[in-house]
Amino acid sequence: MAASTLPPLVQMKHVSKSFGPVQVLKDVSLEMYRGEVLCLAGENGAGKSTLIKILTGAISRDGGEYLIDGQNVGSPTPAQARELGVGVVYQELSLLPEVSVEENLLMGHLPALRGVINRKELRTRAVSMLERVGLNRVDPATHVSDLSLATRQMVEIAKVLGADARIVIFDEPTTALSDDDAQYLLRLIQHLKREEGVAILYVTHRLEEIFEIGDRITVLRDGQFVTTGLTSEFTHDTLIRSMVGRQIEALYPQREQKQLGKILLSVQGLRLQGSPYPISFDVHAGEIVGLGGLVGAGRTETVRAIFGADPIDAGKVYVDGTLLHSRSPAQAVDAGLGLLTEDRKELGILADLSLRENVTIADLAAVSKLGVISRKKEVSLFRQLVPRLRLRYHSSEQTISSLSGGNQQKVLLSRWLATKAKVLLLDEPTKGVDVGAKADIYQIIGDLASQGLGIVVVSSYLPELLGICDRVIILHDFGVTGELPIEKATEEAVLHLASSAPISTPA
Repeated sequence: MAASTLPPLVQMKHVSKSFGPVQVLKDVSLEMYRGEVLCLAGENGAGKSTLIKILTGAISRDGGEYLIDGQNVGSPTPAQARELGVGVVYQELSLLPEVSVEENLLMGHLPALRGVINRKELRTRAVSMLERVGLNRVDPATHVSDLSLATRQMVEIAKVLGADARIVIFDEPTTALSDDDAQYLLRLIQHLKREEGVAILYVTHRLEEIFEIGDRITVLRDGQFVTTGLTSEFTHDTLIRSMVGRQIEALYPQREQKQLGKILLSVQGLRLQGSPYPISFDVHAGEIVGLGGLVGAGRTETVRAIFGADPIDAGKVYVDGTLLHSRSPAQAVDAGLGLLTEDRKELGILADLSLRENVTIADLAAVSKLGVISRKKEVSLFRQLVPRLRLRYHSSEQTISSLSGGNQQKVLLSRWLATKAKVLLLDEPTKGVDVGAKADIYQIIGDLASQGLGIVVVSSYLPELLGICDRVIILHDFGVTGELPIEKATEEAVLHLASSAPISTPA
C-alpha cells in the first residue's frame, strides 16, 4: 500500500518557536509516514535543526501540535521521545570514544544485576544490534576510538535502532563519509524503509541524495513552511529555488578563458611522513587546482604538510619563489599561504570571539602598534573585506558562532585575505554548507582566482572539483596517481585514478 494512503505516523501542525525576540519557526507543518523517507530541505537558518530538536524533545515548542499515531504527545522530554520511538543520528556522533562498542550500544540500559554487568548478555545483545546494520565483523569489545569514521556512524545507527526507534531522523549523516560508505548508508536507509517500515526524516545539503532516496520533500525557508510534495514533482532547479527564494542561474561560476600568471606555489618531491611517494605540482596565479581522491588518500595531509602544520620526510615548498625553510605555519603565513581547515568548528572558528576578532587574528601586526591592538583598525579592515565575500551579518561585534556554516566559512576566508595571502589552501570549503551559500563560495573562489590568487581545493565531492577547478590532481595512498585538465576530468576518469597505485616511483 502506498505510504500516502496510510494514516501519518507523525504530524506536526502549525508549530512555532521563538528564542527571545527572534522567531525561528512560524506555522510549520509536516507529516511522516511508515515506510517512507521524507527529506527536509532548506538553507542553514531555515529552521531544520530547531524542528528536529522539537521532534526529539530537546526543546519545547511555543505553539502548535505534535502527534504520534494520532495522539497528541505534548512537549516530550528526550527520554519520553525515545520511549515513543523517536531516534536521531546526528552528523556529530554521540558515542564515547574510549568506551567499548558494546557498552556504547547499551549505554543507559546495560544488562546488570545488583550493579554487576552481565557480560554474556551484553555481548549477545550487542552482536544482534551490530548484525542489524551489517557490522557482523566488528568486535563488540573494540573501543570506538579504534573504529573508522564510517563504522562509528553505523554503530550510532545500530544504537538508535536498538532502542526500538520507529521514527529515525538522519541529520547530515554522509558529510564526512566516502562515496562508498555514503552509498552503503543510503542502501541501509532504503532497507529500513522497505523491510522494517521505519519512518525516516532525512536532512542533507547534498541534493543528489535527496533525489536518490527521498519519497517526498518538505521545504522550509526563513523558519516557515514553503512547500511539500513527491520528489518526482521537483527538479534540482525548482528545489533550489524553493529553498533559497531566488533563482540561482548556475551553481558553479561560468568558465572563462584564463591567462595564468607566474608560479605562486611549487611543491617539489614532498613526501608525507611514512610515505615512499614524492608529491610534486605547481599552482599558477589565477589558477584553481583540485586535489581529488578517496577518503584516506592523503589530501588533507598534503595541504597541512604544505602549510607546515604536519611534519614531512622530504621535499621543498616554494611560495612565490620563496623557499619555506622552517616548515612552520607562521613562516607559511608570512610567505603568503592561507589554510582553510576541513574541521571548521575545531580548527577554524574561535566560537566565542567576534567576527572582527576572527578576521584579524591571523595578522595582528597589521592592526596593532607597540603590541596594542587598535579596534578602530580592526573594524576598518573588516569592513574592507566584507563586501568581497557576500557576508550576511548584523554587526562586526556578534560572535562568529551566531552565523550559519556558510557565513562562518566566508569569515574564515576573509581571515586569510586580511593577511594578503597569495595562495589559499581550501580543505572541504563547502562542508556542511547549504546550497545558497555554496553558490556564493564558488563565486568567491572564482573571483579570488581572477584577482591573481593561486588556489588549491580539496573536496570529497566530485561535482564540486569538476565544477570549479582548472585541473585536478588525484591522490591515492599518499601519492599522485595522475593529473587531468578539466576538459578531460570526468567522474569516471577521476574515480579510476583514485583507485590506482601512485605513478611516482618510491623514493
